[in-house]
Amino acid sequence: MDIDIIPIPDAELKPLFDNPEELGFGRVFTDRMFTMEYTPARGWHAATIRKYEPLCLDPATLVFHYGQEIFEGMKAFASPGGQAVFFRPEDNVRRFNHSARRMCMPELDEQLMLDGLFRLVSIEGRWIPQKRGSALYIRPTMIAAEVGLGVRPATNYLYFVILSPVGPYFKEGFRPVRLCACDKYVRAVEGGVGEAKTGGNYAASLLAKQDAKEKGYNEVLWLDARERRYVEEVGAMNIFFVIDGVVCTPELSGAILQGITRKSVLQLAEHLGYPVAERRIAIDELVAGIMSGRVSEAFGAGTAASIAPVGEIGYKEKDYTINMTEAGPISRRLYEALQAIQFGEAPDPFGWTHKIDLH
Repeated sequence: MDIDIIPIPDAELKPLFDNPEELGFGRVFTDRMFTMEYTPARGWHAATIRKYEPLCLDPATLVFHYGQEIFEGMKAFASPGGQAVFFRPEDNVRRFNHSARRMCMPELDEQLMLDGLFRLVSIEGRWIPQKRGSALYIRPTMIAAEVGLGVRPATNYLYFVILSPVGPYFKEGFRPVRLCACDKYVRAVEGGVGEAKTGGNYAASLLAKQDAKEKGYNEVLWLDARERRYVEEVGAMNIFFVIDGVVCTPELSGAILQGITRKSVLQLAEHLGYPVAERRIAIDELVAGIMSGRVSEAFGAGTAASIAPVGEIGYKEKDYTINMTEAGPISRRLYEALQAIQFGEAPDPFGWTHKIDLH
């Protein structure tokens, strides 16, 4: 499919930020966006790169009323050679279509989706921050665009991609965060849409996260919805623990997002010589392991945060400190190795990265 590129006059281009550390996360957006439409008669069509601007949607558009929406999160990094480095983009495309199937939405041709992403980032290359730890965040999204009320899958859809230069996800940098294990609220249940990247999952997490913030924690550590006993994931990340020297993460259950960084950490840890395990981890086992020293490290892993060490977990009004609230050697080594691959500074033995030239 051809992509129609609508020029933007130089006078309308936005100024760049001088200091990437002031960017924060998801607050600044580039000059252009990618859009494409779907109808049953024409399939996907009208692929366009145009000026970033508000969408014009009828108040009765189905996405507003029934939440039929999915998205992805991925990054492009600045390489030493002046190219943009994508990290496992094919996995993001496959996961996007997995979410689409679960939400009764039309799938996209994988190569078409990749071509649109690469073309947009290539044109917007000046927005990729050059400082280590910063990146260009990429948000592909699909929404139900049909107008009319009624609980059913829509017929028409809008796909769009927006770009945002971002600094580090956590202002504290690579310093341990505090988590609050939540046994009052639940985020997702097996058989639901927990493993789909859809906005409703995040809306369901807001009240618990607000409560955790008010108590001084950075994020929520979710437990399973049936027994509220087994650890599942963090609000914006998958979770890992080093237990008796083994890098452990909760097994996928259908209620946990199939994290691309999660999968990468498991592969990278094995490559670096650490034993790994995907299994059920009970909160009682975790608390006892922290107290006995069997749990020596904890960290989250996700596209936005990369790897974030965990220094403290609160559960039932008591806080449990991990590794004296210091980042552990395994999480630090994984973080540095992952970042070196993502920024094109080290060899990529896994074939994870895809480099493109910039306009």
